[in-house]
Amino acid sequence: PLVSGITRRLGRRRALWLAAATPLVATGGFLLTDALALWFVFNLLAGMAGGLRWVLAEAAVAEFSPPGQRGRYVGLFETMVGMTFVLIIAGIDLSVGSVMALAAATSAAAILQWGWTVPAAAALALATGLVCGTITGTISVAWRLPSFIVSLGMLEAVRGSAYVVTDSRTQYVGDAISWLSAPFFGGISFAFLLAVVLVVVAQLVLSRTVFGRCVVGIGTNEEAMRLAGVDPRPIRIIVFAVTGLLAGLAGLMQSARLEAADPNAGTGMELQVIAAVVIGGTSLMGGSGSVIGAQIAMTVGVLAAALSQGKLVGHEVDYIVGLGGTGAIATLLYLSI
Repeated sequence: PLVSGITRRLGRRRALWLAAATPLVATGGFLLTDALALWFVFNLLAGMAGGLRWVLAEAAVAEFSPPGQRGRYVGLFETMVGMTFVLIIAGIDLSVGSVMALAAATSAAAILQWGWTVPAAAALALATGLVCGTITGTISVAWRLPSFIVSLGMLEAVRGSAYVVTDSRTQYVGDAISWLSAPFFGGISFAFLLAVVLVVVAQLVLSRTVFGRCVVGIGTNEEAMRLAGVDPRPIRIIVFAVTGLLAGLAGLMQSARLEAADPNAGTGMELQVIAAVVIGGTSLMGGSGSVIGAQIAMTVGVLAAALSQGKLVGHEVDYIVGLGGTGAIATLLYLSI
């Protein structure tokens, strides 16, 4: 009845044209969708290609940045990994920047004032971050306080501790730990390789392990996880502890890059990290997220700094960053559907 009705209204010839054009239009729609997806990927690759040398080698922050900005972006990837897990469990950690500064300060003090070896000082920096994250998670879980409030208090307390340890002055450690960030192959440093390994491992943990599934489940419905027999409290504490540990690692990497421990390091970094994680697809309400997505979003942010230190002029940087950023975000959204 539908076909005969269309034939009577349009006529036999027009109905035949419509019948012939319908599959062509549908095929064209599918081809257009695939073309848009390829266009997004092309824009992503085009945007990254211009600054690939600086981003991969970290030359924008290691060689070309002015003294006041050098090391600004070092440590973002480590803290981004931990922040992704925190946001997935519907929490937030505002103290990562301050923990970075305190970890760098304690390692510098151990080397310069206490005569510790570099491995022992590095272990102290990691332990400092681990303790700070554990305190934040324990207080938030035990007293049932919002992690926003607890981490905000830790932000100020830890920052003050960094000033106390360094006597409010930058501590110059020289080249004792600079080998951690020194390029050794094609301009790529150990710190960069470590960041890549951390991102890959964190994504596998999140998507392929029971712990990762529990993290997502707690962020989705904590009460349902509790009724299913999973105690969310230790998992929350572990997530905050690991975030602090990674912030301590980021502080150590930044200290190696700068060859100094600055008590003002990491100021405002938590906002950059949270923004990159959210843009990368992690929900502020918890329950979903991707470490790889946050990595791509963070790389687009670093791309602007990398290109601006090269030989490109302002409008070329805007063009590449605009296309790269749009393509990256659109690709993430397309792949997530």
